[in-house]
Amino acid sequence: MELRHLRYFIAVAEELHFGRAAQLLGISQPPLSQQIQALEQELGARLFDRTNRRVELSEAGRLFLDEARLVLAQVGKAADVARRAQLGELGELKIGFTASAPFTSSIPQAIFAFRQAFPAVHLALQEMSSKEVAAGLEDESMQVGIMRPLPLPESLIAVELLREPLVAIIRADHPLAQGSENGLHLAELAAEPFVFFPRSYGSGLYAQLLDLARAAGFSPLITQEAGEAMTIIGLVAAGLGVTVLPASYRRMRIEGVVYRTLLDPAATSAVWLVQRKDQQSPMAKAFVELVTRNAG
Repeated sequence: MELRHLRYFIAVAEELHFGRAAQLLGISQPPLSQQIQALEQELGARLFDRTNRRVELSEAGRLFLDEARLVLAQVGKAADVARRAQLGELGELKIGFTASAPFTSSIPQAIFAFRQAFPAVHLALQEMSSKEVAAGLEDESMQVGIMRPLPLPESLIAVELLREPLVAIIRADHPLAQGSENGLHLAELAAEPFVFFPRSYGSGLYAQLLDLARAAGFSPLITQEAGEAMTIIGLVAAGLGVTVLPASYRRMRIEGVVYRTLLDPAATSAVWLVQRKDQQSPMAKAFVELVTRNAG
Protein backbone atom coordinates (compact mmCIF):
# COMPACT_ATOMS: atom_id res chain seq x y z
CA MET A 1 0.00 0.00 0.00
CA GLU A 2 1.31 3.41 -0.96
CA LEU A 3 0.29 6.88 0.15
CA ARG A 4 -1.12 7.59 -3.30
CA HIS A 5 -3.58 4.73 -2.81
CA LEU A 6 -4.91 6.51 0.28
CA ARG A 7 -5.13 9.83 -1.54
CA TYR A 8 -6.99 8.22 -4.44
CA PHE A 9 -9.36 6.48 -2.06
CA ILE A 10 -10.09 9.66 -0.09
CA ALA A 11 -10.78 11.61 -3.30
CA VAL A 12 -13.30 9.02 -4.50
CA ALA A 13 -14.83 8.74 -1.02
CA GLU A 14 -15.36 12.49 -0.83
CA GLU A 15 -16.67 12.91 -4.38
CA LEU A 16 -18.49 9.57 -4.63
CA HIS A 17 -17.81 9.83 -8.33
CA PHE A 18 -14.82 8.32 -10.12
CA GLY A 19 -14.84 10.84 -12.96
CA ARG A 20 -14.82 13.92 -10.71
CA ALA A 21 -12.24 12.35 -8.39
CA ALA A 22 -9.98 11.57 -11.36
CA GLN A 23 -10.28 15.16 -12.56
CA LEU A 24 -9.34 16.51 -9.12
CA LEU A 25 -6.38 14.19 -8.95
CA GLY A 26 -5.20 15.07 -12.45
CA ILE A 27 -5.35 11.51 -13.77
CA SER A 28 -7.68 9.64 -16.08
CA GLN A 29 -10.54 7.55 -14.73
CA PRO A 30 -9.41 4.02 -15.77
CA PRO A 31 -6.10 4.11 -13.80
CA LEU A 32 -7.98 5.49 -10.79
CA SER A 33 -10.47 2.62 -10.91
CA GLN A 34 -7.62 0.15 -11.24
CA GLN A 35 -5.79 1.59 -8.23
CA ILE A 36 -8.94 1.45 -6.07
CA GLN A 37 -9.49 -2.16 -7.11
CA ALA A 38 -5.86 -3.00 -6.25
CA LEU A 39 -6.32 -1.37 -2.84
CA GLU A 40 -9.46 -3.39 -2.18
CA GLN A 41 -7.68 -6.59 -3.16
CA GLU A 42 -4.78 -5.81 -0.84
CA LEU A 43 -7.12 -5.04 2.04
CA GLY A 44 -9.37 -7.98 1.31
CA ALA A 45 -12.38 -5.69 1.72
CA ARG A 46 -14.83 -3.94 -0.58
CA LEU A 47 -14.54 -0.17 0.03
CA PHE A 48 -17.27 1.00 -2.34
CA ASP A 49 -20.66 -0.25 -3.38
CA ARG A 50 -20.90 0.47 -7.10
CA THR A 51 -23.90 0.54 -9.41
CA ASN A 52 -24.31 2.01 -12.86
CA ARG A 53 -25.84 5.16 -11.34
CA ARG A 54 -23.95 5.76 -8.14
CA VAL A 55 -20.94 5.02 -5.93
CA GLU A 56 -21.34 4.68 -2.18
CA LEU A 57 -18.98 3.83 0.65
CA SER A 58 -19.38 0.39 2.11
CA GLU A 59 -19.26 -0.06 5.88
CA ALA A 60 -15.63 -1.08 5.56
CA GLY A 61 -15.01 1.98 3.40
CA ARG A 62 -16.53 4.35 5.97
CA LEU A 63 -14.30 2.97 8.70
CA PHE A 64 -11.23 2.94 6.45
CA LEU A 65 -11.85 6.58 5.44
CA ASP A 66 -11.35 7.83 8.99
CA GLU A 67 -8.12 5.90 9.35
CA ALA A 68 -6.83 6.95 5.94
CA ARG A 69 -7.37 10.60 6.80
CA LEU A 70 -5.47 10.14 10.08
CA VAL A 71 -2.58 8.48 8.26
CA LEU A 72 -2.25 11.29 5.72
CA ALA A 73 -2.57 13.92 8.46
CA GLN A 74 0.25 12.23 10.38
CA VAL A 75 2.38 12.07 7.25
CA GLY A 76 1.79 15.78 6.72
CA LYS A 77 2.76 16.47 10.31
CA ALA A 78 5.93 14.41 9.97
CA ALA A 79 6.88 16.30 6.81
CA ASP A 80 6.25 19.61 8.57
CA VAL A 81 8.42 18.53 11.50
CA ALA A 82 11.26 17.65 9.12
CA ARG A 83 10.96 20.97 7.29
CA ARG A 84 10.86 22.97 10.51
CA ALA A 85 13.82 21.09 11.93
CA GLN A 86 15.78 21.83 8.76
CA LEU A 87 14.92 25.51 9.15
CA GLY A 88 15.95 25.45 12.81
CA GLU A 89 12.42 26.04 14.07
CA LEU A 90 12.19 23.09 16.46
CA GLY A 91 14.35 20.59 18.30
CA GLU A 92 16.87 21.05 21.11
CA LEU A 93 19.70 23.56 21.21
CA LYS A 94 22.43 22.92 23.80
CA ILE A 95 24.10 26.09 25.05
CA GLY A 96 26.97 26.28 27.51
CA PHE A 97 27.44 29.58 29.29
CA THR A 98 29.83 31.02 31.81
CA ALA A 99 28.21 32.19 35.03
CA SER A 100 28.91 35.89 34.51
CA ALA A 101 27.26 36.08 31.08
CA PRO A 102 23.57 36.09 32.13
CA PHE A 103 24.13 39.17 34.29
CA THR A 104 24.64 41.32 31.21
CA SER A 105 21.24 42.54 30.12
CA SER A 106 21.60 42.09 26.36
CA ILE A 107 22.17 38.32 26.56
CA PRO A 108 18.99 37.41 28.50
CA GLN A 109 17.06 39.76 26.20
CA ALA A 110 18.46 38.02 23.13
CA ILE A 111 17.68 34.56 24.54
CA PHE A 112 14.13 35.71 25.27
CA ALA A 113 13.81 37.00 21.70
CA PHE A 114 14.99 33.62 20.38
CA ARG A 115 12.39 31.80 22.50
CA GLN A 116 9.70 34.10 21.13
CA ALA A 117 10.81 33.54 17.55
CA PHE A 118 11.28 29.75 17.91
CA PRO A 119 8.90 28.57 20.66
CA ALA A 120 9.21 24.92 19.61
CA VAL A 121 12.98 24.85 20.18
CA HIS A 122 13.99 23.62 23.62
CA LEU A 123 16.97 25.57 24.93
CA ALA A 124 19.12 23.29 27.10
CA LEU A 125 21.23 25.81 29.03
CA GLN A 126 24.14 24.58 31.13
CA GLU A 127 26.31 26.74 33.36
CA MET A 128 30.02 25.95 33.20
CA SER A 129 33.42 27.62 33.17
CA SER A 130 34.74 29.21 29.99
CA LYS A 131 37.23 26.35 29.67
CA GLU A 132 34.41 23.81 29.91
CA VAL A 133 32.35 25.75 27.36
CA ALA A 134 35.19 25.52 24.84
CA ALA A 135 35.67 21.81 25.57
CA GLY A 136 31.94 21.13 25.15
CA LEU A 137 31.92 22.85 21.77
CA GLU A 138 35.00 20.96 20.65
CA ASP A 139 33.55 17.53 21.52
CA GLU A 140 30.13 18.65 20.16
CA SER A 141 28.24 18.05 23.40
CA MET A 142 27.32 21.75 23.09
CA GLN A 143 26.28 23.62 19.96
CA VAL A 144 26.74 27.22 21.10
CA GLY A 145 28.82 28.75 23.90
CA ILE A 146 28.74 32.07 25.74
CA MET A 147 32.05 32.62 27.50
CA ARG A 148 34.81 34.97 28.55
CA PRO A 149 37.89 35.16 26.33
CA LEU A 150 40.26 32.20 26.39
CA PRO A 151 42.65 30.77 23.77
CA LEU A 152 40.45 28.69 21.47
CA PRO A 153 41.27 25.56 19.45
CA GLU A 154 41.33 25.87 15.67
CA SER A 155 37.93 24.20 15.35
CA LEU A 156 36.10 27.06 17.09
CA ILE A 157 35.25 30.61 16.11
CA ALA A 158 34.19 33.49 18.37
CA VAL A 159 32.18 36.66 17.93
CA GLU A 160 32.45 39.40 20.55
CA LEU A 161 28.98 40.15 21.87
CA LEU A 162 29.93 42.94 24.24
CA ARG A 163 32.70 44.41 26.34
CA GLU A 164 32.25 45.75 29.84
CA PRO A 165 34.47 47.43 32.45
CA LEU A 166 36.12 45.47 35.23
CA VAL A 167 35.50 46.63 38.78
CA ALA A 168 37.37 46.18 42.02
CA ILE A 169 35.16 44.85 44.82
CA ILE A 170 36.22 45.76 48.36
CA ARG A 171 34.68 45.86 51.80
CA ALA A 172 32.66 49.00 52.40
CA ASP A 173 34.82 49.93 55.40
CA HIS A 174 38.12 49.32 53.57
CA PRO A 175 40.40 52.40 53.51
CA LEU A 176 40.36 52.35 49.69
CA ALA A 177 36.56 52.63 49.68
CA GLN A 178 36.75 56.27 50.73
CA GLY A 179 37.55 58.79 48.02
CA SER A 180 37.60 56.20 45.20
CA GLU A 181 34.02 56.69 44.05
CA ASN A 182 35.26 57.68 40.58
CA GLY A 183 37.46 54.60 40.32
CA LEU A 184 40.89 53.36 41.23
CA HIS A 185 43.92 51.79 39.59
CA LEU A 186 44.67 48.10 40.00
CA ALA A 187 48.12 48.96 41.37
CA GLU A 188 46.39 50.34 44.48
CA LEU A 189 45.40 46.75 45.30
CA ALA A 190 48.94 45.37 44.98
CA ALA A 191 49.35 44.79 48.70
CA GLU A 192 45.90 43.32 49.22
CA PRO A 193 45.02 39.61 49.50
CA PHE A 194 42.76 38.50 46.64
CA VAL A 195 39.72 36.25 46.60
CA PHE A 196 39.35 34.69 43.17
CA PHE A 197 38.51 31.65 41.05
CA PRO A 198 40.94 28.74 41.23
CA ARG A 199 43.39 28.53 38.35
CA SER A 200 42.08 25.03 37.61
CA TYR A 201 38.49 26.27 37.28
CA GLY A 202 39.13 27.51 33.76
CA SER A 203 37.68 31.00 34.12
CA GLY A 204 38.61 33.38 31.33
CA LEU A 205 38.93 36.09 33.99
CA TYR A 206 41.85 34.39 35.72
CA ALA A 207 44.37 34.98 32.95
CA GLN A 208 43.05 38.50 32.46
CA LEU A 209 43.59 39.40 36.12
CA LEU A 210 47.17 38.10 35.96
CA ASP A 211 47.87 40.11 32.79
CA LEU A 212 46.41 43.30 34.25
CA ALA A 213 48.33 42.89 37.49
CA ARG A 214 51.56 42.20 35.59
CA ALA A 215 51.03 45.39 33.59
CA ALA A 216 50.46 47.22 36.90
CA GLY A 217 53.74 45.91 38.25
CA PHE A 218 52.71 43.19 40.68
CA SER A 219 51.54 39.61 40.99
CA PRO A 220 48.24 39.21 42.86
CA LEU A 221 48.38 37.23 46.08
CA ILE A 222 45.35 34.95 45.89
CA THR A 223 44.78 33.75 49.43
CA GLN A 224 41.22 32.45 49.09
CA GLU A 225 39.58 30.62 46.18
CA ALA A 226 35.94 29.98 45.27
CA GLY A 227 34.24 28.66 42.16
CA GLU A 228 31.17 30.93 42.32
CA ALA A 229 31.20 34.70 41.89
CA MET A 230 28.55 35.19 44.57
CA THR A 231 30.73 33.26 47.02
CA ILE A 232 33.75 35.36 46.05
CA ILE A 233 31.84 38.58 46.73
CA GLY A 234 30.56 37.14 50.01
CA LEU A 235 34.11 36.35 51.09
CA VAL A 236 35.12 39.91 50.26
CA ALA A 237 32.26 41.12 52.45
CA ALA A 238 33.62 38.84 55.19
CA GLY A 239 36.96 40.65 55.04
CA LEU A 240 39.03 37.90 53.44
CA GLY A 241 40.38 40.07 50.65
CA VAL A 242 39.49 42.03 47.52
CA THR A 243 38.56 40.86 44.05
CA VAL A 244 38.10 42.01 40.44
CA LEU A 245 35.04 41.04 38.40
CA PRO A 246 33.05 42.35 35.41
CA ALA A 247 30.89 45.38 36.16
CA SER A 248 27.71 43.39 35.52
CA TYR A 249 28.17 41.84 38.96
CA ARG A 250 27.13 45.15 40.46
CA ARG A 251 23.60 43.83 40.02
CA MET A 252 24.27 41.33 42.78
CA ARG A 253 23.12 43.21 45.87
CA ILE A 254 25.46 41.92 48.56
CA GLU A 255 25.70 44.14 51.61
CA GLY A 256 29.04 45.22 52.98
CA VAL A 257 30.93 45.70 49.69
CA VAL A 258 31.47 48.54 47.24
CA TYR A 259 32.28 48.40 43.54
CA ARG A 260 34.95 50.65 42.10
CA THR A 261 35.63 50.96 38.37
CA LEU A 262 39.23 50.12 37.46
CA LEU A 263 40.88 53.03 35.67
CA ASP A 264 43.52 50.91 33.92
CA PRO A 265 43.02 51.27 30.12
CA ALA A 266 42.92 47.49 29.52
CA ALA A 267 40.52 46.80 32.42
CA THR A 268 37.61 45.57 30.32
CA SER A 269 36.24 42.09 29.77
CA ALA A 270 34.54 40.74 26.67
CA VAL A 271 31.78 38.17 26.33
CA TRP A 272 32.12 35.86 23.35
CA LEU A 273 29.56 33.85 21.44
CA VAL A 274 31.42 30.75 20.27
CA GLN A 275 30.55 27.94 17.88
CA ARG A 276 32.28 25.38 15.71
CA LYS A 277 33.62 26.59 12.38
CA ASP A 278 31.86 23.66 10.72
CA GLN A 279 28.55 24.39 12.45
CA GLN A 280 25.78 22.38 10.77
CA SER A 281 22.83 22.97 13.09
CA PRO A 282 20.21 25.32 11.57
CA MET A 283 18.99 26.02 15.13
CA ALA A 284 22.45 27.08 16.23
CA LYS A 285 22.89 29.26 13.15
CA ALA A 286 19.53 30.95 13.81
CA PHE A 287 20.45 31.46 17.48
CA VAL A 288 23.84 32.96 16.63
CA GLU A 289 22.30 35.31 14.06
CA LEU A 290 19.58 36.51 16.43
CA VAL A 291 21.82 36.88 19.51
CA THR A 292 24.56 38.76 17.67
CA ARG A 293 21.97 41.08 16.16
CA ASN A 294 20.32 41.80 19.52
CA ALA A 295 23.55 42.05 21.46
CA GLY A 296 25.02 44.38 18.89
